[in-house]
Amino acid sequence: MTATDRSIELVSLAAQAAADRLAHDIIAYDVSDVLSITDAFLLASAPNDRQVKSIVDEIEERLNKELGAKPVRREGDRDARWILLDYVDIVVHVQHSEERVFYALERLWKDCPELPLPDDALKTRGKADEHARLIGDPEGELS
Repeated sequence: MTATDRSIELVSLAAQAAADRLAHDIIAYDVSDVLSITDAFLLASAPNDRQVKSIVDEIEERLNKELGAKPVRREGDRDARWILLDYVDIVVHVQHSEERVFYALERLWKDCPELPLPDDALKTRGKADEHARLIGDPEGELS
């Protein structure tokens, strides 16, 4: 089984929205073969809580406006360290960079195929490390 066309459409638009709000390290996995509850996970991160919230708000607004999709659940708003948007077909995880490193969701899903993303989203790969170097944190611990 593979992700549906609808799931891929949602992932693509959500990834573009995240990239437009300067998210870091956007990646999407087709988890349909290993999970029955959703087709895809989209992961993105940001260096601060305010930007995490901004990315999530943009994703939610764009998916609603352009595809008529509304999340059935939104979790993590209070601290804005890890906000989850559940659209049933896809689940979007936007994490503070520290949470992204600590929880390392990529390790859990590395055996799942990556989904294609818009060029703007692909260009965000490595941005967390680049940001860490710019703020004087060469190990990437504070990004």
